Formats: sequence, structure tokens, C-alpha cells
Amino acid sequence: MTELKLPELGDNVASAVVVGVLIKEGDRVTEGQPVLELETDKAVMEAPALASGTVFKVLVKPGDEVKSGQVIAVLGEEGKAPEAKTPAQEKLSEAPRAQEDRSAPLPAPPPSPPQARPTPGERRLIPAAPSVRRLAREMGIDLRAVVGSGPAYRISESDLRRLAGGPAPTTPTPQPLPSSALPDFSKFGPVRREAMSGVRRATVRSMAQAWSLVPMVTHFDRADITEMEAWRKKLAPRAEKRGAKLTMTAILLKAVAAALKSFPKFNASVDPEKNEVIYKDYIHLGVAVDTPAGLLVPVIRDADKKGVFTLALELGEVAAKARERKLTPEEMQGATFSISNLGGIGGTGFTPIVNWPEVAILGVSRSSIEPVWNPEKGVFEPRHIMPFSLSYDHRLIDGADAARFCRFIAELLEEPVLLGFEG
Repeated sequence: MTELKLPELGDNVASAVVVGVLIKEGDRVTEGQPVLELETDKAVMEAPALASGTVFKVLVKPGDEVKSGQVIAVLGEEGKAPEAKTPAQEKLSEAPRAQEDRSAPLPAPPPSPPQARPTPGERRLIPAAPSVRRLAREMGIDLRAVVGSGPAYRISESDLRRLAGGPAPTTPTPQPLPSSALPDFSKFGPVRREAMSGVRRATVRSMAQAWSLVPMVTHFDRADITEMEAWRKKLAPRAEKRGAKLTMTAILLKAVAAALKSFPKFNASVDPEKNEVIYKDYIHLGVAVDTPAGLLVPVIRDADKKGVFTLALELGEVAAKARERKLTPEEMQGATFSISNLGGIGGTGFTPIVNWPEVAILGVSRSSIEPVWNPEKGVFEPRHIMPFSLSYDHRLIDGADAARFCRFIAELLEEPVLLGFEG
């Protein structure tokens, strides 16, 4: 018999809900074949089989909450049916199971003898927390080459730092903001309760974490996009021929990418444990997308290496996938800076929360036609003005830095020709 386990769900994804079971008892399964449809905090995805064989028993059902490494089915050897048990064997094997929670993961085994230690590089489920996986990426360490010192060879931050020749962390991990017990609202009138969606639960966690970790300040500015709007409308038909919609967000992606190359501090992260700043030599931009399920932030990779038309095309594709809940966890990871554009809805300004471990986020509000004084002509002229705001991590970025960054973006938007040179 082979236990079919759930593969890793992705960084920052603790669990998922089964929305569909794609196999049944007696089916032949091959490695890599989709066996479950899962809804995580931010996406609906298919889970592949990590082994091949004939399905003897399925241990999960729609609605169950599952975790990485959990046994989801039992397989017989490929090409042959599982051996039948005698009634006595069946009774013995089922008795202990009657008191178990089938959806719970198996307990971690005791430490194996030395010859049973995992071999570095072998294909296996890697026991490591999301924070450890993030640190490994930042340190350039392949977790497959690490054998942890914890129970069941679980990998810790200390293991990574020892491997890199550095000291183990001494500062405690910041805790989320404490919660207070709510009063009994039913004493004042009728109430109803509704379970949070996976996306909303993820938003609660990430926003509370960001608010507790990052000392944020918001800088406000405005850009005269009169000329840019004229160019956008003129070039929109050409973008449509390529299957793209030329929006201001697509143009902002290009402008922000250019700004990050000129101001690398905004494309970095703070490591307070080592008193270091991690500068990233790549530019991946997260774009907030409003969906029926909540706010999702897909990532446009290597934005600095792409033209506006290409960015517009990719933006349309990931936004559609976000609204259809078809984004994979990988498509929402790795952002170095984020953009939230509420201009299509309204508002004159807002303070977006920095998406930690990023250090800044740009918020864009609705543009409007306003009278602007032209000193050369001595008259007021109607101009298209777009308000925007920049929230930033004050541990790394000073107010003057933020003001220069915003002015740089405004100038790119006000002089469209600059976007070609700076980009």
C-alpha cells in the first residue's frame, strides 16, 4: 500500500478546502495527475498525485480542510489490485481508525536511525514553515539540500543560518495584534453570522501582520495627465489589435518600474535581525484586483523589461484569472512593489497598507478635470489631474525620498516622451 499525500500548497498557505475530488476507489492514478480541486486563501487550484497506483481508499471529501503532507488517499501497487484482507484483518485495521479524524494529518514519526535520514536533493515533501522558505529564498539556499534538526527533520531558521555560516536569530518573531472579545450584540437586536471567505481570512492575517511590523507613512501628490490621456486614447486601438486594453494602470506599471530602477531603495526589504537592507535586482509588480471573493494581488514579473502594450496584455490576463479564481499561488508571490488603483471607482485619496515584506505601495485615485493656472497665458486652463499616494516603510524610506519618488512618477506621466527614455 502507498499513502498518497497532499503536496506543498505554497508559501503562506497553511491549509485549503477540498471543493472537488477527482478520483474514486478503483481508479488508476499516475504521478502528476490532478486528484483534488482545492480552494486556498487566494486561489482555486488542482493538486497533483505524488505517486502512481490504483486507488484503494479516498480519505477526504468536499468541504474537508486539508494541509500539506496530509494523507488524502491510499493506493495499491500500479498494475495490481490491493490484496484483500480477511474479515479478522479488516476488523483489526479498522478498529483504531474509528477513533481517528480521517482528515487530520498523520503524527510526525519519531527520529529515524541515521541510515533513514533524508538524502539532500531527493524528491520529498520539505518540512519547513513559510517564514523559513522565505528566508531560504532570500539567502539563496535550496531547501532540498537541507536536512533539518527538528522533529521529523523539520528545517528551522537556525538550520539555514548555520548552513550559511551566520549566527542563529536572537530576536523574537513579532506577534500579530491581540484581539479583544466582542460584546454580545444580540442583546441590542437581531444579528447574523457569516463565515469569512478564504480570501478575507488571508486579508485579515496579512493586514494585521503588516500593521504590526511596518511603521507606515503616506505621502500624497498629483500628476497632470492631460497629455498622457491624449496619447492613451490615440494608441488604444493599436493595443486592441494586440488583444490588450490600454489602461492607466498599464501605463503606471511602466512608470513605476522606471522609478524603481532610479530609486532602488523602494525595491528592497528590511532585515531587522541582521540590520541589513535586501536590494532586489528584479522588478516584479503586484497589482490589486477587486474580485467578488475579495482583493487579490497577482504579480507582473520583470515589468522593467516589457513595453506598455505587453504589460497591458499581461495585466488583462491576470486580472481575468483573479476574478475567475484561477490564479495559482506562484502567480501571487514574489512582488517587490504593489499598485492599487481605485480610480475606476472613485475617491480623492487613500492610504494603502504596505504589503510586507515590501517597503512601499502606490495608491491611485480618480482623476478629474480641474482649472490650472497657466502663468504664460495668464489664464486658467482645464487640465486632467490624477491624485495618487505612496505609503512607505519609514524604517528605510525618509519623507524626502518619498517626495522625490512621487515627483519622478508624476513627471513621467506629465511628459509621455520621458517614459520611453527612462523606461
